[in-house]
Amino acid sequence: MPMAHSLQLLLLLAVIILAAKLSGALANRLGMPSVFGELLAGLILGPTFLNMLGWAAFGGTAEGGESASAALMADIRNFAELGVLLLMFVAGLETDLSEVRRVGQAAFWSALGGVILPLAGGTVVAVASGFPLYWEAIFIGTILTATSVSISAQTLLELGALRSREGSTILSAAVIDDVMGILVLSVVVALARASGGAVDLAQIGIVLVRVGGFFVAAVAAGRWLPAIFASAERLRISQGVLAAALVVALVYSWAAEYAGAVAAITGAYLAGVLVARTPYKRQVDAGIHPLTYSMFVPVFFISIGLQANGRDLGGRVAFPVALIVVAIVTKVLGASAGARASGFTTMQSIRVGVGMISRGEVGLIVASYGLVNGLISQPVFSATVVMVLVTTMVTPPLLRALFPTLAGSGVPIDETIAGPPEAVERDRAPGPPPGS
Repeated sequence: MPMAHSLQLLLLLAVIILAAKLSGALANRLGMPSVFGELLAGLILGPTFLNMLGWAAFGGTAEGGESASAALMADIRNFAELGVLLLMFVAGLETDLSEVRRVGQAAFWSALGGVILPLAGGTVVAVASGFPLYWEAIFIGTILTATSVSISAQTLLELGALRSREGSTILSAAVIDDVMGILVLSVVVALARASGGAVDLAQIGIVLVRVGGFFVAAVAAGRWLPAIFASAERLRISQGVLAAALVVALVYSWAAEYAGAVAAITGAYLAGVLVARTPYKRQVDAGIHPLTYSMFVPVFFISIGLQANGRDLGGRVAFPVALIVVAIVTKVLGASAGARASGFTTMQSIRVGVGMISRGEVGLIVASYGLVNGLISQPVFSATVVMVLVTTMVTPPLLRALFPTLAGSGVPIDETIAGPPEAVERDRAPGPPPGS
């Protein structure tokens, strides 16, 4: 018996959330981050393998003559885009600018090297593979600038190296890397929209003014956030402060793309950074995580697999293989060079570089944005998903190989650096795992 579109959507969301959580739990049991399991589950359910949207439960015809599967995919994309905005807002909330300033130049130069070299390497590989320089090749390079700290942080925590010199640098460099990556993404997206494939200096100048104007206005408006949250709290309504924070995040996202000519995710990230500097940060943080990770983020990760199609690659394996190699090598070399220049030993520098290999959810966000906005093609998106899977998979074993216990004594690295064991254990208490 055919189902109404609304009932199909309810069933599809139930399947997606269940698959995401079960696959994430299985990935954790196998020592991998949950995002790896969720992304792999999406690929299995998508057209690469099972093609879930082609099942009878999601077949038939929706109102207006549109196929049910296409209509359902459009709905899922809308949920996923909202999930991306919430995920970037949470990333902004967790950006500790004072900690970034504290670690100093080592993290900055590691992050800078980890952005410049992958951007250049990815662009060169894309051009060599036949993609136009403006702007698909440059956007492919932009995808490679991403770093997902959650995978490395989880592994370093297990190794007792989270508070080592290299561990602290990896965590802080990844935050700086995200900020730099967002800036690069904003500029590339703005220029691509302005030029339409050609380079018009006058138009580019106008866009850069809009970008600069948005950031100045957004930061200036941030001083009113405490007053806005205080007013919401005085209303004595259910979750008033959280609702106000969501309004701020959505308005900043809208303004970024509509007025600032940059990606909406840039506005969401900036909103999170500004909210984190208010006295209401902890209250917003406590409310936004359950909302984000219970539904919207699982839908986003599964939707990546539903949109990607490994069969698009066919026999064209040279490009994804080259993309994987460049993604790993350029990130290690770039970040290692920055750490080495800041006084780290060669081995310490390599550890920092390896800790920044994984692209994780950050790379997926950038790639998904490029696909939706026509900056990259479907085959490139599918190749990017494979690259994210591989870099996520290789990071933990490489870190475990490079962070042995001291001289085989069984003593974790942190205990020689961070003080007594009870202090180390207290600092190791993990928060909610990203993507879980």
